[in-house]
Amino acid sequence: MSRPPLPPFTAETATQKVRMAENAWNSRDADRVTPAYTDDSQWRNRAEFLSGHTDIHAFLTRKWRKELEYRLIKELWAFAGNRIAVRYAYEWRDDSGQWFRSYGNENWQFADDGRMSHRHASLNDLPITEGDRLFHWPLGERPENHPGLTELGL
Repeated sequence: MSRPPLPPFTAETATQKVRMAENAWNSRDADRVTPAYTDDSQWRNRAEFLSGHTDIHAFLTRKWRKELEYRLIKELWAFAGNRIAVRYAYEWRDDSGQWFRSYGNENWQFADDGRMSHRHASLNDLPITEGDRLFHWPLGERPENHPGLTELGL
C-alpha cells in the first residue's frame, strides 16, 4: 500500500503530507487514519508507547471518545529526507464541557511507501473557556481559507 507523496520530501510534498495528516485526523475516523502508518509503526504519544495498527487504532478510538468537538491545525516545522517535524494545536472539550487547547510537536519518519513508521509526540493541554476558542469550522476538514497556526498567532 503506497501513500504518496513519497520520501524524500520537498517543501511542497512535506507541506502536502502535513495537510493530508491534518485532514485525516480531523475526520476522527480511526479506520481512515490507521492505514497511513506502517504495520509495525512505533509511536510515543506523551508517556504512552504504541506499536502497530492494533495499538494505534485502539488509541485513536479512545482519544476521540474523550476529546469531543476535536479540531486540529498542523504546520510544517522542518523536513529532510524521509523525516518531517510539525507543530500543531487542537481544541476539544471533555464530557463535562471543559474546553482545552492542546499544543504539540511531532517528529515523523516515513517508510519508502510513504506510510509513517515512527511518530514521537510531545504535547500539553491548556484549559480554555469556550470564548477563547479559535477553531470554529464545522467538524471535519479545516476549510482551505481558515487561518493556520501562524496566522492565528499560536
